[in-house]
Amino acid sequence: MTSTSGDKPSTNQPEASEVERWASLIGGGAMVLMGLRQGSLRGALTALAGGGLVYQGATKQSTIQKAQEAIGINQPIKVEKTVTINKSAEELYRFWHNFENLPTFMKHLKSVKVYNEKRSHWIANAPLGNSVEWDADILEDRENEFISWASVEGADVDNSGFVRFKKAPGDRGTEVKVVLEYNPPGGALAATVAKLFGEEPEQQIGDELRRFKMLMEAGEIATTEGQPSGRS
Repeated sequence: MTSTSGDKPSTNQPEASEVERWASLIGGGAMVLMGLRQGSLRGALTALAGGGLVYQGATKQSTIQKAQEAIGINQPIKVEKTVTINKSAEELYRFWHNFENLPTFMKHLKSVKVYNEKRSHWIANAPLGNSVEWDADILEDRENEFISWASVEGADVDNSGFVRFKKAPGDRGTEVKVVLEYNPPGGALAATVAKLFGEEPEQQIGDELRRFKMLMEAGEIATTEGQPSGRS
């Protein structure tokens, strides 16, 4: 008698799922060990990402891709914030366009070095006492209106975004809108880790825009750090 030809695929499918499950377990375990040995932010994120892969493998998820999506790998983070400042667009644009001014109100930035009219080098604080660095290029620059940028290849944190200066309704100054998208090591997982250290991205950008408003309107940033509490 002749045999049918449709029997083999059904026997191979469980084997494929089992191979992917073990790949998640072994690969995730390796990531955990490697990350713990590094003793850095990237290492911590690698370890956490590896733990996620181990979990997905243990719960028999069918593909490694699903495991990566579940723990947020390769998922960019987008933040959008707007503040109204009682200053002209020209003045705000001029101050912001000199990127070396930004660390004065952006606490997460250690320094910005402008190389030329297009490229600059950025160093930022990161959780666990680490820092990250990248070069960025200006993509579009409309005087007194708009600046967009993107990190170049090899950045510790891939990022892009723009700042827009627009006259506020009722002649109340200028609306400053910042949109930032970035993909730190570990993707969205990195944002979860950052929250544990008080560095939630959306709150961080909001706080920095409020400090920018104080600096431009009052000439200084009000702070209660180092001041005694209570009344004398």
